[in-house]
Amino acid sequence: MQSVLESACEAARVGGKILREQLGKAAVREKAPADLVTDADLASQNAIEQLLLGRFPQHAFLGEESTDEQRQQALASGKPVWVVDPLDGTANFVHRLIGFSVSIALIENNRPRVAVVYDPMVDVMYAADLTGQVTKNGKPIRVSGCTKIDRAMVCCSFRPGVSRQDPEIEYFLNLLERSQSLRRLGSAALNLCYVAEGCLDAYWATSVKTWDIAAGYLIAKNAGAIFSNTRGGEFDLWNPNLVASSSRELQAAVLECVKH
Repeated sequence: MQSVLESACEAARVGGKILREQLGKAAVREKAPADLVTDADLASQNAIEQLLLGRFPQHAFLGEESTDEQRQQALASGKPVWVVDPLDGTANFVHRLIGFSVSIALIENNRPRVAVVYDPMVDVMYAADLTGQVTKNGKPIRVSGCTKIDRAMVCCSFRPGVSRQDPEIEYFLNLLERSQSLRRLGSAALNLCYVAEGCLDAYWATSVKTWDIAAGYLIAKNAGAIFSNTRGGEFDLWNPNLVASSSRELQAAVLECVKH
């Protein structure tokens, strides 16, 4: 397990180095309206995939920039699968705004075994495994334990191209009125890590993908975060609309604002 986690950390640093080197230089295109991808995403993913499958050829690989066919093959293989977002927070990266990350999780039997999220611009590595340990640059972290929504720093994510008619806007306004402060920061993986270390008290998202949050989920869960879907039901890693909070009391209050 330790060698797997160490390799994940090494792969995240390799991907992060590419992101630092290509910041402000990488070519950009749209995958869909307002949904960006850069040469840096692709280069980071290729380097991560080569390192991890070179070390662990018995594993499968699923990345954000993989094709649909490649993703389906990885999931159908029955093997432990590396789920990777080589650049979470692409819009921030494109605008040279600090707040993007590399997210890597190894999933087996629908459960993350190891997880790392690396912030390459400040050289911060969050890591977790099935032993329950969770660290930031090697030091243990824990959620804030905040129980009151009017004292909570809450974060949210919207899908690209969100419109004012979408119900998420109503939920956003509910949280804006009730929380102490509301943020939209741009990297789902980092948002969950910030919940894990107590910088954020809760995080709500309806449009993220598994590769965005697989690593952050284990990191925040190990740090004591409470998870559910936005209806208050069981969190589903493969259909990840989510609320994550630092306490059950705060989770209930956030759910009141965002339940469908």
